[in-house]
Amino acid sequence: MITTAETYHIPVLLKESVDGLAIQPDGIYVDVTFGGGGHSKEILSRLGSKGHLYSFDQDADAEKNIVDDDRFTFVRSNFRYISQWMRYYGIEKIDGLLADLGVSSHHFDDETRGFSFRFDAPLDMRMNKRAGQTAADILNDYSEEQLADVFYLYGELKNARKIAKAVCDYRKQQRLETTAHLAEATGDLMRSEREKKDMARLYQALRIEVNHEMDALRDMLKGATEWLREGGRLSVITYHSLEDRIVKNVMKAGNAEGRVEQDFYGRITSPFRLINKATTPDEAEKQRNPRSRSAKLRIAEKI
Repeated sequence: MITTAETYHIPVLLKESVDGLAIQPDGIYVDVTFGGGGHSKEILSRLGSKGHLYSFDQDADAEKNIVDDDRFTFVRSNFRYISQWMRYYGIEKIDGLLADLGVSSHHFDDETRGFSFRFDAPLDMRMNKRAGQTAADILNDYSEEQLADVFYLYGELKNARKIAKAVCDYRKQQRLETTAHLAEATGDLMRSEREKKDMARLYQALRIEVNHEMDALRDMLKGATEWLREGGRLSVITYHSLEDRIVKNVMKAGNAEGRVEQDFYGRITSPFRLINKATTPDEAEKQRNPRSRSAKLRIAEKI
């Protein structure tokens, strides 16, 4: 499969998310989800000669889209390590951070990566192919109870326990190595009228567990809170309720759990001021880019 910046990923809410950063031409910005480089290129187009952009991506495939620009630095890393890298580059504060969460179009369309049940492929699902457990490792090595927890917490599947039992029964006969094996193991539990939706939830659960996405998101948002200067902007696009809840909690209360703290006068204390209510794509973008249909953009300013 030949990958280009154009086919790797179509940026979602491009103008709205970059507008939300209120870019200062000489500012320091971070795009923690480089992917095909769409958002990064838009940020660079608004920077002056003294501005700089640091873009993160742990997927080796994304490196093919690196921008040749003296104002650009590519960081081959999980975005959860933003604090360590900002210290490494000697950055004091940043003026804005953009995150387009979820999975790139490239990952769903690459039949070798196992992100989609549309293809018969190895159950990998690692964003970073150089390290970590695969989805197959999890399906074959986790206990039935652990699997049920993953399916319920990250896929919000009501029949999570039945699916976990089906997986464990199947692996007594043979290892689950491919998407076809997973479909065979769980097919009887996928109601025909909801089969695609339930399979998507199952794959979402496995992908989140493989890549430790919720923990990484919490770490990244904590780092963003630490490194944004006063008046700096946080612009985040989410795609499902689990990540959206964490982003909303951090912007509203300053922590991922949403624990509200109040001052002497009963006012909520938070390091952020909300700039918008959740922005969603218009119908034209939804038609042009189906991945955008579940997207929500939240913007906040550091205070």
